[in-house]
Amino acid sequence: MTKEQIDGVIQGFSDQKILVIGDAMIDSYLWGHIERMSPEAPVPVVNVDNREERLGGAANVALNCQSLSATPFLCSVIGNDTRGDHFLQLMEESGLSSEGIVRLEDRPTTVKTRVISDDKHVLRVDQESLKPVAPESIMERLKTLFASHSFSAVIIEDYNKGLLTPELIEFAIALAHENGAIVSVDPKKEHYWMYKGVDLFKPNWKEMIEALDGVYPAEAVAQAEIRSTAIRHTRLDLSARCLLLTLSEHGVVIQNDEEEFHFPVYDRNIVDVSGAGDSVISVATLVYAQNMDASNVARFANLAGGLVCEHVGVAPIDLQMLRAEAHRHLT
Repeated sequence: MTKEQIDGVIQGFSDQKILVIGDAMIDSYLWGHIERMSPEAPVPVVNVDNREERLGGAANVALNCQSLSATPFLCSVIGNDTRGDHFLQLMEESGLSSEGIVRLEDRPTTVKTRVISDDKHVLRVDQESLKPVAPESIMERLKTLFASHSFSAVIIEDYNKGLLTPELIEFAIALAHENGAIVSVDPKKEHYWMYKGVDLFKPNWKEMIEALDGVYPAEAVAQAEIRSTAIRHTRLDLSARCLLLTLSEHGVVIQNDEEEFHFPVYDRNIVDVSGAGDSVISVATLVYAQNMDASNVARFANLAGGLVCEHVGVAPIDLQMLRAEAHRHLT
């Protein structure tokens, strides 16, 4: 691509309204340092220097879309609790619309607390309910959102926290396609085979081989022929138009009916992989929605995943950094 073509793709992000459907949460961080072991148990004592709370899960996907200059709307559930109040406050501070948020009395707001010492992730504590959410209220909210907005794409972000039931998944895909929006999915194993007929399906290697019940060995990740067969198996069974497979240190592979491309990772100083998948699905969707060819969808997504891994904690991708890296690597 030329620099002008790259700039054209990136400028096209701002023309898009994106609906993100999925499990949202608060990512809470305790930053500190370890100087001694506890006298009460064989565990380190972390002296906390700083606390921080950020929007996480599907909300981080919305933040990624916003950081890329698109207009995101998040549809998710939170609890009718103090953490839910704080979640809405974080949304307001971030400039995100809360019109797609449904508050429920019978479940807590999901919070993931990470303890980080000297830039190393040492512990995570989860507060959550995994009970399936009754889909009816979410379906009604989705109808309202589509009646009020014209979305170019829907991103379904599955963290297996209870929001995405089979009924809601089928309803959301059909509603999106009826309204002319493409559907991209970042799946989890539990609902892997529910995402029939989507436009862009983005598993990682571990998720894919687990969903295929061990037919393909995990160590075959670097074997192109086996990898391609496994991708085709998934893609055809799901009737997905395109499959983008992330391979960690082996890069990404993208495949559709006509072609397949593999792109290795770029040389990076990997600090923390948290949130990399959120950036990958956001960038891939925004590029795919512009009818770009599969190779460029994968190349932009590959850049995005590497960039966010150079920072500690979950954070949205920086647009100008993506532009600079695309000029450097994609021309």
